[in-house]
Amino acid sequence: MGHWFDRNVIEPGKLPLLLSLAAFVLTFAITRVITRMIRAGKGPFGNITPGGVHVHHVVPGVVLSVVGGFGAVASGKHGFAAGACAVVFGIGAGLVLDEFALILHMDDVYWTEQGRQSVEVVVLTAALVLLVLGGFSPLGVDDLSDDQEQGRLGVVLTLVVNFCFVLIALFKGKVRMAVVGTLVPFVALIGALRLARPASMWAKRFYRNRHRARARSVLRAYHHDVRWAGPRRRFQDLIGGAPDRLPASSSKP
Repeated sequence: MGHWFDRNVIEPGKLPLLLSLAAFVLTFAITRVITRMIRAGKGPFGNITPGGVHVHHVVPGVVLSVVGGFGAVASGKHGFAAGACAVVFGIGAGLVLDEFALILHMDDVYWTEQGRQSVEVVVLTAALVLLVLGGFSPLGVDDLSDDQEQGRLGVVLTLVVNFCFVLIALFKGKVRMAVVGTLVPFVALIGALRLARPASMWAKRFYRNRHRARARSVLRAYHHDVRWAGPRRRFQDLIGGAPDRLPASSSKP
């Protein structure tokens, strides 16, 4: 295990990336715990409101991301400074993406249905960084034999082909399959072969005059959403907390 870690993490200079990912995930988890405690009125925590202005944690997150990012660029891949800057950047990125929905909608939608987008983006980001950390580990390792060089070439070609499948899955509106497919190539292939979702760019481009394909796409998307909407919502609630439920009297007719 130690030899694998040295060869695939330390030697290619990926230790800062590992530290940054760990800091990112841990920061998001701690932030969600604190915000849920504030929401429930428990614990010593509270919103920061100097002068009556609610300072969201995306603000210190941006500052930490800038400091850590520029510091990481200046410090290189090795050494204590590189690791420290990577941790600072990971903390800042965790704070920023935890309020991604707020930035996207330019409104405080943290505990609304739109706020679920922050959880999805965090999971997506962690998955992609994990891909770079693990899936691309054969790249950048020095002093490889001829057989190892051929093996690395095979890995590169596999990743390139799989990346094409991931892009097709994205164009077909299958975002989650594309994300999982970055780690499990077979999933990306399935996403690329299956029917596109009716509102996707692929459907708008290729199903415009194919009425039967468009009808099948709508029907399949409906059955899929009915089947998985509940489990997906429970998973998002487990990670980020359940959004506020609007009272029946406030709903629009």
